[in-house]
Amino acid sequence: MERGSSGPDTASPAPGGTVRQRFDRLVREVAKFGAVGGAGILVNLGVFNLVRHVTDLQVVRASVIATVVAIIFNYVGFRYFTYRDRDKSGRTKEMSLFLLFSAVGLVIENGVLYTATYGFGWDSPLQSNIFKFLGIGIATLFRFWSYRTWVFRALPGREPAAGQETVAGAESFLKRETAAKRPKTRQRV
Repeated sequence: MERGSSGPDTASPAPGGTVRQRFDRLVREVAKFGAVGGAGILVNLGVFNLVRHVTDLQVVRASVIATVVAIIFNYVGFRYFTYRDRDKSGRTKEMSLFLLFSAVGLVIENGVLYTATYGFGWDSPLQSNIFKFLGIGIATLFRFWSYRTWVFRALPGREPAAGQETVAGAESFLKRETAAKRPKTRQRV
């Protein structure tokens, strides 16, 4: 069916529509991840500075405590906001993977702070906050990839596998074209 003959063809998305939809979903996911993560950064840095100010704990120990509090905060935000539409059937496995990848992120984040503090002697409050923030940034890249890939998996059938959208779109197009080219037969009365 041509465009304009009886309206736009809405049977299948425009060429590249599925790519555009996937890109739009990714942008929304990154925005939601960023909102939760941004709040988590505030929690992390707030607890870090509070623990450093109120206690005599060493910098990295205070950072580990802050990171654990932020991990708990972030799990709630990711599960019930960012990835609320994802598979919820395997909560034990999800929680185990979340804790595993969060622990790796904790090591990355606090490894940066440890290196700056004990490797280079940069341990003033400002320097500690700068390297804590840098460590959070590096660990966030790892966490985003691991959470979306392994922890909060998409429901089956939601997103076609790579290449499937092209095959399905081509099949749909061929069916429409074949049906449009068939000669119309009149029924005899």
